[in-house]
Amino acid sequence: MECPVDIKRTESRDNPPSRRGFLTLAAAAGAGTALGVLPAFTASAAPLRPTESPMLAAADAAKNQLWWGAPGSPNSMIEQGLPVGNGRLGVLASNDPSSELLMITDATMWTGHLNDKLDSDGQFPYGREDFGSLTLLAKLTVAIPDHDLGNVNNYRRTLDMAQGLVGASYDISGVSYSRQIFASLPDDVIVLYFSQQGGGTYTGTVSLAGTHGESTTANSSGRYASFGATLANGLKYGAAVTAYSSTGRVKVDGTSISFSGCKTLTVVVSGGTNYSPDGEAGFRNPSVVPERLARTKVLDAAGHSASTLLHTHVADFRPEFAQLDINLGTSSAAQRELDTWERLQARYRDDVPDPELEAAYLQFGRYLMISGSRGSLPMGLQGPWLDGNDPDWMGDYHTDVNIQMNYWMADRVGVPDCFDAYTDYCVSQLPSWTDVTQRQFNDPTNRFRNSSGKLAGWAVAFSTNPYGGSGWWWHPAGNAWLCQSLFEHYEYTQDRAYLKKIYPLIKGAVEFWEARLVTTTVTDASGEKREVLIDDKDWSPEHGPQDAKGMTYAQELVWGLFGNFHTASELLGKDGAYRKTIDGLRERLYLPVVSPTSGWLEEWMSPDNLGETTHRHLSPLINLFPGDRIRPDESTPKEILDGATALLTARGMTSFGWAQAWRALCWARLKDAEKAYRLVVNNLKPSVNGTNGSAMNLFDIYEVETGRGIFQIEANCGTPAAIIEMLLYSRPGHVELLPALPAAWAASGSVSGVGVRGGFVADLRWKNGKVTQVTLKSVGGRTTTLVAGGASRKISLKSGESVTLRNLG
Repeated sequence: MECPVDIKRTESRDNPPSRRGFLTLAAAAGAGTALGVLPAFTASAAPLRPTESPMLAAADAAKNQLWWGAPGSPNSMIEQGLPVGNGRLGVLASNDPSSELLMITDATMWTGHLNDKLDSDGQFPYGREDFGSLTLLAKLTVAIPDHDLGNVNNYRRTLDMAQGLVGASYDISGVSYSRQIFASLPDDVIVLYFSQQGGGTYTGTVSLAGTHGESTTANSSGRYASFGATLANGLKYGAAVTAYSSTGRVKVDGTSISFSGCKTLTVVVSGGTNYSPDGEAGFRNPSVVPERLARTKVLDAAGHSASTLLHTHVADFRPEFAQLDINLGTSSAAQRELDTWERLQARYRDDVPDPELEAAYLQFGRYLMISGSRGSLPMGLQGPWLDGNDPDWMGDYHTDVNIQMNYWMADRVGVPDCFDAYTDYCVSQLPSWTDVTQRQFNDPTNRFRNSSGKLAGWAVAFSTNPYGGSGWWWHPAGNAWLCQSLFEHYEYTQDRAYLKKIYPLIKGAVEFWEARLVTTTVTDASGEKREVLIDDKDWSPEHGPQDAKGMTYAQELVWGLFGNFHTASELLGKDGAYRKTIDGLRERLYLPVVSPTSGWLEEWMSPDNLGETTHRHLSPLINLFPGDRIRPDESTPKEILDGATALLTARGMTSFGWAQAWRALCWARLKDAEKAYRLVVNNLKPSVNGTNGSAMNLFDIYEVETGRGIFQIEANCGTPAAIIEMLLYSRPGHVELLPALPAAWAASGSVSGVGVRGGFVADLRWKNGKVTQVTLKSVGGRTTTLVAGGASRKISLKSGESVTLRNLG
């Protein structure tokens, strides 16, 4: 039925404005420009400077501000340090009054290499020397001995998510001191600004240290301190720091910078590597000398006031953050009085909804995405935030959920530009992935090799690095899952140029699976036998037998891959004959059935469960989410839907943070609002002594063993995606509002800037569980069906048009 609505239609220019409000001019000099991506650390043209202040008023900034009543411990930076980042450089700040510590990571600071020689079992080596690891670039310390924490009153530190700022303030002997820390993308530097009110001054030292045994030196002119070196794999890197003040004295003293009697102080640091996303050049840009470039960047920035640097940064950062706003309800006055860590503990202890905290968790995920995924490599297991040189699993890119989950939210939460890092990474790695696959996949020692002997296209392992290399075991279906995420981004943007860019990846993955599939005979429920195509010997991540054929995970991913290839090929007018061939293969693909033994959707081609009942991965439910072949409507047979629900139920409601985020997304797809909400809340549980949950700084902690937890970023990204899926579900041609709205958020709320598959953006309001208004804006989409409260309406728009509907049931 159609819903009664009031319609307001507005039409803008033929080409809608960019969703990004501030552009940085950059010279893409050196290797890698042919790939359409900027080298990771390169000389830049002068950034655009705002003509007026872009800063938010204090009252407006408070809405998206987190705060704490104590600084972070230098011994627990991953749980207590506050993150800033410019998409390449990531920083954890301690905010200790007397010893500000910054731990600085460059997303391209990787050891290791191509790693294309297999072990005796046909799989890849997986260690820090061969596969490699993400490592720290530098540590910066600003020591102010007179500001011992014991002499401090009214301490408070903040994370201003809307403006990309970490701040701290405190009083000593009647003087108010404050500091701001930010990582500027336009200037490509990290800035620390120290100020005061009441006649106080700063005296101390600035020290820059490498983390691989480097020696920091000062230049003869006394303007900066810097270091440079080369990793064992040939990657060059370096960093530099300078400081300045209009009052007092600042000078380079030995290997550090000293300052005294300064009413204000500005510290500027930068650094990077000569990594380039160009495999033909060995993923190096030989024209870049990182130490020299770092010195140039800090001195260029030091030619401007701290206020100018801040305003330039905010003018870039704030429009990105402002693309989405969310209101899940009003928290109590008592909840608002607590600092962020106390609030997390109260939410868990009292089990009382705190809608503003829950909305802030979503915004924190968006903040991390904007800070960690712009203009460089994508975010891996920890993004660009480390506390040492030995992150678990090397901080790599896991291809069996982790890197994909990091980017599920990008389009949904209004930061589609941040997806570019994922795309550019896959494009840059494709030649190496293809070459290694052709040389090594059918090695006779590889238990996952194609038994037919045929081979085409490309594949990856469960872990990948930025040098075209793979680590750990081969992951045949990983190519299909990487492509699923790539194609979904097209569904949101409807950008044909982008589709053309990713087409070689999709086609190469299709060619791999055309060669890999084998034929078998199955008997259906009626007793009829038929020939089907199935995956060769494989593994359902990450449990069960390692030689199972036709497992659900791969069958579902390949079904989706072939369908996406059909769409892409048709839209681009390419490979018509081959498209028909693949369509024929898709029709013959085996798709899973329900086990008569367990009543679950089968994970393997067996009625028996061959793995762990409560396993963390939801591999067989890959087409419930992120795919949507299985959905609660007439398109899915009831027995399949019931089997998927039973399997999800059996997996349980407690696990690691990323696994709970995936479960929440699946329950949202099944329209079970309260289960989805419970799993979101589970990820807000305070982590204590390394247990699963949220650390003091909201980083998700993964308990690897009793008493030891590590930061993994996927839950921080996957949980916001789940919150959006609870409020809006979409696929091309279909949008459903409030499919899984929990009671805790039902009274009233709103969200604006939500990406919609099919080429739209939605703004949504509700009250008492019902939609009161929705505005749908086209960013390339033409038609879709809007569903709310059981009613539906067909929407037709031109690119740039919007329509507002009110009084939906």
